[in-house]
Amino acid sequence: MKKKDIPIFISEIDEKRFGIKTAKIEKMEFNDIPYVMEFCEEYKVRLLIARCLTSDLPLVQELEKNGFLLMDTLIYYSCNLKKNPPPKYVSEINIRLFNRGEEEIIKSIADEAFNNYTGHYHADRRLDKENCNETYVDWAYRSCFHKEVADQVFVAELEGKIIGFGTVRANSPDEGQYIIAGVLKPYQGMGTYRMILMNCMKWCIERNIGTIITATQITNLAVQKVWTRLGFYPSFSYYTFHKWFADNRY
Repeated sequence: MKKKDIPIFISEIDEKRFGIKTAKIEKMEFNDIPYVMEFCEEYKVRLLIARCLTSDLPLVQELEKNGFLLMDTLIYYSCNLKKNPPPKYVSEINIRLFNRGEEEIIKSIADEAFNNYTGHYHADRRLDKENCNETYVDWAYRSCFHKEVADQVFVAELEGKIIGFGTVRANSPDEGQYIIAGVLKPYQGMGTYRMILMNCMKWCIERNIGTIITATQITNLAVQKVWTRLGFYPSFSYYTFHKWFADNRY
């Protein structure tokens, strides 16, 4: 197999969760197809998760010809923090930094917030739904410990109770990313999510980061409305495809 600089890797986390060898490629291009298929053959991959730009229609059509199934559309928004700093607000809800020892609380909030979330895992009928839920719970939990997942976790607190969380990461000296957030259902609609995001924006500004990005499923209109009111605008988008290889191939 000829080696190329293609960001494809075996996901040990997904393999452990679903019990099948899973590979991922975050930004696939047309010329990558032969290498990616050969990689999956060599490493006995059962499930390939591949993302590509929605604008690359020749690639999309070629993937469909090769048995790739569309699972979701991920849309990214950007915000110029110099032109759109977060507004000031007054609220009884307190936003503060996460403290060690609160990991299980973050985990339980994510468990409720992402139950049957309409991401690409849940869209795949071959994957166990309970394990799909655990994907997002684990993502939030790992944010509390691993810098490659998130640099900082914020929590929303009301009357001494943590009711929500949000995470942020510096992708580069110039770009930050709002990664994952969740709010307990009884406290949704109170502006909690918005306040967590604004504090993540402030975190970036304090580090002279000029741009913050974030992403969600294109069908998740509620958070997109929050983003646009804070000066975010649609920037680019990806399709997520799943490719299953035959059970009896090996």
